[in-house]
This record gives sequence, structure tokens and C-alpha cells, in this order.
Amino acid sequence: MTNTYGYIRVSSTDQNEARQWTAMNGKSVPKQNIYLDKQSGKDFNRPQYKRMLTKLKSGDLLYLLSIDRLGRNYEEIQNQWRILTKEIGIDICVLDMPLLDTRNGKDLMGTFIADLVLQILSFVAQSERESIKKRQAQGIAAAKEKGVRFGRPEISVPDNFGKMVQDWETKQLAFSELLHQCGMSEATFYRRLREHRMTHPATPHKK
Repeated sequence: MTNTYGYIRVSSTDQNEARQWTAMNGKSVPKQNIYLDKQSGKDFNRPQYKRMLTKLKSGDLLYLLSIDRLGRNYEEIQNQWRILTKEIGIDICVLDMPLLDTRNGKDLMGTFIADLVLQILSFVAQSERESIKKRQAQGIAAAKEKGVRFGRPEISVPDNFGKMVQDWETKQLAFSELLHQCGMSEATFYRRLREHRMTHPATPHKK
């Protein structure tokens, strides 16, 4: 028996999930046969995609709204397409690109055209991904030049840090209480301690 499946993927920068669901419903894909990953398309290490692969069998049909929903890595897309259509033996229909419907044109010319279109579109998908990464890097660099800081805000050292360190080293202050009063993790404390000793060499070093 031939089963129909649908695969949906969205990432943090692409939230077209509703549009993809609508497309799958329009093809009457059973809800239980629709697999959704909210993950980047850079590779195929995705839980729902892997789960879907275990269900697919020869003769089944898989719907995708567009080729970039399958992935954005040129070589990976080519490899997965081969696994799906050759090794497993399913048909794939890319809804926004009618030429990428393996049910049509199964002769040599039809296969050649579909393969050519796939190569072009998967190349475009990867180029777009690399362009997005480049724009993000440029944006971060420009923001840093303007003084914008990324990551967690740096924890400041208390005014009496030197005295607190001295009390700890002379065992007048427990280490856990020291961390609590400083509001730091152990790693942050030791980093601040190294910085403090560089600027305050008179502070005794704990043996």
C-alpha cells in the first residue's frame, strides 16, 4: 500500500510553518504522516526527519513545499535525494517546482531535467544560506564597531574584593559564602582573581 507523507521544516529565521501546513492539507496528507522539524537546514541531523526515514518504503510519496525545506546544504540535498528516490525508492513532489516531481517524466530526458533542476535549486539554497551567514557576520562586526556588546553582561568586581579574597585566604570566609557575596560562579571568580592579582600584586597568593 502506498502512503503519502509530508515534511515541514522551519528555522528561527524562517517561520512559514502555517503555509507549509496549508500546502500539506491541500494534498490531503494524513496528519500523522506529516513530520515537522524546527531546526536549521544546514544538515540532516534532525529528529523528525530521521523518524520519517524509518517509516518510508518503496512506492510512497513525499511532499515538500520547496526544496529548501529539505535542506540548504548543496551536497547534503543531493545525497538525501538519492537516498530517498534510489535507495528507499519513494517519489518526491516539490510543490512550488512542478519539474521536481519524480512521478512525471521517468524516462531518460525527464530524469535528466529533474536532476538538473535539483542541482540548480540546491545550489541556490546553499548560496542563500551562505549569504545570510555573511550578512549576519557583517551586521555583528558593524555593531561591535559601534560599541554594541554581545553575550552575557560582565559581572563587576565588588569594591571590597581584595578584602574578601584576603578573608577567604585566611579562612575567615567560606568559599561558598565568598561566591555568594561576589555573585559569581567559581569559574568567573578565579578569572577575576587572576585579573585582581595582576593589578594588585601585593595581594597574597593562596597556596
